[in-house]
Amino acid sequence: MVGLLVASPIFASLARSVNPFRLIGVGLTVWTLAVVGCGFSFSFWMIAICRMFVGVGEASFISLAAPFIDDNAPVAKKTVWLGVFYMCLPSGYAIGYVYGGWVGHYNWRYAFWGEAILMFPFAVLGFVMKPLQLKGFAPAESKKAFTDIEIAFPEAQDKNSKQLTQHLLVDLIVNFNKFLFKATSNNVNQFVRFFKDMKVLLSDKVFVVNVLGYIAYNFVIGAYSYWGPKAGKNIYNMNNADMIFGGITVVCGVLGTLAGGFVLDFIDSTICNAFKLLSTATFLGAAFCFGAFCLKSMYAFLALFAVGELLVFATQGPVNFICLHCVKPSIRPLSMAISTVSIHIFGDVPSSPLVGVLQDQVNNWRETALILTAILFPAAAIWFIGIFLHSVDKFSEDNEDKVSRIERSKTTPLLEDENAETTQACAEP
Repeated sequence: MVGLLVASPIFASLARSVNPFRLIGVGLTVWTLAVVGCGFSFSFWMIAICRMFVGVGEASFISLAAPFIDDNAPVAKKTVWLGVFYMCLPSGYAIGYVYGGWVGHYNWRYAFWGEAILMFPFAVLGFVMKPLQLKGFAPAESKKAFTDIEIAFPEAQDKNSKQLTQHLLVDLIVNFNKFLFKATSNNVNQFVRFFKDMKVLLSDKVFVVNVLGYIAYNFVIGAYSYWGPKAGKNIYNMNNADMIFGGITVVCGVLGTLAGGFVLDFIDSTICNAFKLLSTATFLGAAFCFGAFCLKSMYAFLALFAVGELLVFATQGPVNFICLHCVKPSIRPLSMAISTVSIHIFGDVPSSPLVGVLQDQVNNWRETALILTAILFPAAAIWFIGIFLHSVDKFSEDNEDKVSRIERSKTTPLLEDENAETTQACAEP
């Protein structure tokens, strides 16, 4: 989690100057090496550090994959495509449980090495595939680093080797200093641009309301995943509570995520409709889950809880659709990164220990589960407020940093510039 939270904003910022596919390639390479390191670990701290770098690798996908999908999905199926992508989370958990249990019978190290082998081709593809550009970013120009340093060799044949060496050293020092100055200037610009984008992002009411609702939602889901089996075992004396809760979560997660995407595309994928779906699905899901924990029959509980989770997981597509479309295309990676960081720092990371503290105080798993589930109602209320906010889908807005005016003067003018010049010419006497 530490690696993920720290690296997500970094990858999002780098997307302005480095092609996203190359960044994903770097991230997956880090992930692969870190997983190999987990397999070779010989102490707790070594595997902990390697796990941190696994989070760094995941960060490249968290920030960049969703904007890429949003760019390439058909207009009428954008949320469905996002739903399919986020459906892979519960699917991956399910496959991971089976894979880990199977391979773990032989040697736990093999589980990590097997993952690395499976991921390696995807890491390679990140480097060799044609680099596709995200909407809102200027095409990445081929940048030369040290190859840009021009060395002027004296053309005169009559100069001795000492003079030639002096010329060479002087040119190297001068051009290398220029290179360092440019590199430092670029780094400063990256920081300035990052803080400007953050200011724009945090001043966007739609984004803030969406993420606040997402934090409350993730607070509950994170605690469910950690404490749910233990609560079920204590309340209903379940045998194999892990398998039961895990199975319900996986099936409802897959079906609910897909259903949420289909429904939003069917009713027209707009920010306002996304908020309507989020608030309605979350409220109904909370009601079913809350009612489930009130029942004494285990089978009735499982039936209502399954319906509740199905509704709750329908939020995955719409909530990420809002994150992508309430901001300009150029800051979508940062929007996804800050959303991810926020829901973890304020959501599922603190929820598990806080619920543990609550259970220690009340010493009643049914009450604890009901109090936790009730937090979904404020999440629904926050998203309900989003319906009444002035929202504009900014997917088609141009990025203000695309091309500077100096660069435009060197290229064929855009249609808008031609129209402006024509208008100005007609206005002159």
